[in-house]
Amino acid sequence: MAALSAWFWNERFWLPHNVTWADLADPAPGVEYPKASHLLSALPLALGIFVVRILFERFIASPCAFLLNIHAASVHWRATPNPILEKVFTSITKCPDWRHLDGLSKQLDWDVRKVQRWFRQRRNQDKPSILTKFCESMWRSTFYLCIFTYGIRFLWQCPWMWETQHCWYNYPYQVLTPGLYHYYVTELGFYWSLMFSQFTDIKRKDFPIMFIHHLATVSLISFSYANNMLRVGSLVMCVHDASDFILEAAKLANYAKYQRLCDFLFVLFAVVFFITRLVIYPLRILNTTLFESWEIIGPYPSWWLFNSLLLVLQVLHVIWSYLIAGIAYKALVRGKVSPSCSCNRIHYDLKDTADAISAMLLGDCCEYRPRLSESVVNTGPDFQRLL
Repeated sequence: MAALSAWFWNERFWLPHNVTWADLADPAPGVEYPKASHLLSALPLALGIFVVRILFERFIASPCAFLLNIHAASVHWRATPNPILEKVFTSITKCPDWRHLDGLSKQLDWDVRKVQRWFRQRRNQDKPSILTKFCESMWRSTFYLCIFTYGIRFLWQCPWMWETQHCWYNYPYQVLTPGLYHYYVTELGFYWSLMFSQFTDIKRKDFPIMFIHHLATVSLISFSYANNMLRVGSLVMCVHDASDFILEAAKLANYAKYQRLCDFLFVLFAVVFFITRLVIYPLRILNTTLFESWEIIGPYPSWWLFNSLLLVLQVLHVIWSYLIAGIAYKALVRGKVSPSCSCNRIHYDLKDTADAISAMLLGDCCEYRPRLSESVVNTGPDFQRLL
């Protein structure tokens, strides 16, 4: 075990040349550097956040939903118990194609439409209610707004917010301040809590995708903390938090059936997303991690890995931005070129866009795909393959 630990924490990988862990282990009195052991405090914090979420959804989000006339709708039409179809539903497919439908129809001596109806009713039984979605989105929107507000207030006073070269001056001997520590550990604790809540929430088909998404986020935050890249890491987190609460707010407006507000929030989300992910992130953050850090501290193994991950993230930003623009354009063009369409149909296309984007960004594609109208979904084979 000691040999494995020594291999994993190899100084030549984690630290710049001529720097050792011993140099960071004994700082001056009153000075503290980040240590990997600090990350353990995020685990009890994650449990606390999970408890706060339960209380928030029950005593704040649910009453707000009732005020907006959102209730836990019961399933009026339940699928008739059938062991054969249930086995197919749970172990093979929830959306059988015509070949499966025809075979099941002959096996059960049912009409094909009756088999289709059974699968549709069975799928509806597993769908989370609008109330559940509203409470979840309200919790996420509240947390994202609070953590973004805290991040902006904290970074506003930090020199690396305005001059990114300060991310690398005196690296890795950069002091860990209480504000930076709380910012990092809170973000890490939140994503740990999301991983915990997956096992208690309604089970969804995208469970593995979401689990990997949260695990990757936890890994990236932990990696940047372990090698004291907290300054640039705080900028990355703030940039990504900027649009998340707007997206969740758009979903809240969608569930409450405030179409105009939902449309406005979606447009605002798209603008903020494009500015933060396609302008600020590459021109400020990638510029400092790739070029300014090269000039100030020079490259080393973990530097290459860190920048590779940030570049992969930028590729995802471009893909997501393309999909957001395509969905928005498709919905808006439909409203313009189809004057015979009713206003309700146009609003349906626009307000479901928020859920479509959420499905792409959070990996929750399976939940939202059936709700999207053709004008939003039919954006080409590439988009269908991503969904």
